[in-house]
Amino acid sequence: MYEYKVVSFRESLIGDALDGDKLEKTLNKHASEGWALKAVTAADVKGRIGPGAVEGLLLTFERPRQG
Repeated sequence: MYEYKVVSFRESLIGDALDGDKLEKTLNKHASEGWALKAVTAADVKGRIGPGAVEGLLLTFERPRQG
């Protein structure tokens, strides 16, 4: 049995490039908690302020269910 976590990754796009260091830190943070990256999906991710959305990624992680 597995459990899943979906994390939105928003970043200002500068010349169509995401901040690789920030993405790497996010991936390593979840890996240290036992999560393995299962899928990356490009999506419009709703911002915290206002009704608009920004381009971003949805990161889907998987790990064996504990307990």
